[in-house]
Amino acid sequence: MDQNIKDAIDPNNLPAHIAVIMDGNGRWAKQQGFKDRIFGHRNAISAVRETIEGCGELGVDYLTLYAFSTENWNRPQSEVKALMSLLIGTIHDELPTMMKNKVRLKAIGDIASMPANSQKELAAAIDQTAENTGLTLVLALSYSGKWDLVQATQTLAKKVAAGELKDSDIDADLLAAHLSTAGMPDPDLMIRTGGDHRISNFMLWQLAYAELYIFEDLYWPDFRKLHLHQAIVDFQMRERRFGKTSEQVKSEG
Repeated sequence: MDQNIKDAIDPNNLPAHIAVIMDGNGRWAKQQGFKDRIFGHRNAISAVRETIEGCGELGVDYLTLYAFSTENWNRPQSEVKALMSLLIGTIHDELPTMMKNKVRLKAIGDIASMPANSQKELAAAIDQTAENTGLTLVLALSYSGKWDLVQATQTLAKKVAAGELKDSDIDADLLAAHLSTAGMPDPDLMIRTGGDHRISNFMLWQLAYAELYIFEDLYWPDFRKLHLHQAIVDFQMRERRFGKTSEQVKSEG
């Protein structure tokens, strides 16, 4: 079944950048009879691994995982501490595989707000994978779309105040160049598990024309390559108009 879906993927029409909201870990844990939400987070590692492998095998250029939002700091401190510990352990354990598969690691978000040991482990992995030429894996950590827009605006305001820019110089391209995702293509496809129909303060600027694919009855720990392939096949069946009419798109094609 999975191979049939994979065979339906057009390798010449892949999304260059896939973004994922990995939702439902806590609900999955509860469904399995566990009160501790971290049980769901631990079991989500297989989903992360399969998604990275699946994107790498297909030739997707960028994969961004919404791993920890700025709002997640408001969760119980025991869960936050466990998540940070899990992050360090996972990066350490997966680094040899990332090197083998030529995965380049990047991170976006307010990284300075994270614990020092998490920052150190993350920076070391980013540095070690910097020359890899395969999939670029982007971890959104202590990230929100509003934070991203605010930090870009603050940077531009400082440049205007310093006389480096005129306010009239600021346009969409210049703002995008000051977002944390500068140099990356905007996501073509955003996948969300867990059934919620919202983008949850994730990449508010960058998702302007992304195609959204929601898994209604699937929590993130159960996500596998099959589901990635389903989302990509669905993406390839859509007509992307970017504000134009269907007739314009067809005439340009």
